[in-house]
Amino acid sequence: MPTTLQRPQSRPLNLWVCLGIPAVTAIALLLLELTSLDMDIAKMAYDPLAGDFIGRHSYFLENVLHDRAKQVVIALAVLSCIGFVGAFFIERLKPWRRELGCLVLSMALSTGFVTPVKVVTSVQCPWSLTEFGGKETYSELLSPRPATDKPGRCWPGGHAATGFTLFALFFVLRDRKPKLAKAGLIFAFGLGTVFSIGRMLQGAHFFSHNIWTAVFCWLICLGAYYAVLYRPAGRKEKVVGAEVVSD
Repeated sequence: MPTTLQRPQSRPLNLWVCLGIPAVTAIALLLLELTSLDMDIAKMAYDPLAGDFIGRHSYFLENVLHDRAKQVVIALAVLSCIGFVGAFFIERLKPWRRELGCLVLSMALSTGFVTPVKVVTSVQCPWSLTEFGGKETYSELLSPRPATDKPGRCWPGGHAATGFTLFALFFVLRDRKPKLAKAGLIFAFGLGTVFSIGRMLQGAHFFSHNIWTAVFCWLICLGAYYAVLYRPAGRKEKVVGAEVVSD
């Protein structure tokens, strides 16, 4: 006989807010392409006397905030994978199996999409542009790329995604631990912002690159949550043998 699976019912999810804010942000970013804001912000981090960005050779920004911080997030992802596998065998973890699976899926997708999109878009980094001592020509996001032997690999922001991927913590915890979920949201947004600023000071990304990354990571984490965990009022889930099904 099927038995009812004791999982928390999801709190109401306002898709108008969850999708509306990213949509408005995306429209604003497209309009931003009509301005010089990206370039103006990048110039604030550029020292024309030194001919380089002020953080380009910073030990803290490169070795600590970039390399070591990325390793910490990677370690968290590895622990999540181990936890997900362990949830099939360890009793204490079994009630969290879906949440751990959703966390692994979210982090994999919201970091894995970056490199393929970089290759397709071929957007140049600020440090490669003639305006900042490089040899490449600037082009707007939706404009054709100037001919070059070295296509750019700077949109969206990879390091920003390392921080914003932790939006997954908010969705994974929102039904079981609402207070921790809010803390996770603040932490993810703060970490992604710090990572973004660090790379902007190094000349690796424009301002808009990182905001686009936050939008993508949010939507990916939202989609994973909606597909794997979201259980609104009226939906019943049952266990049939080892399989979970929804009415």
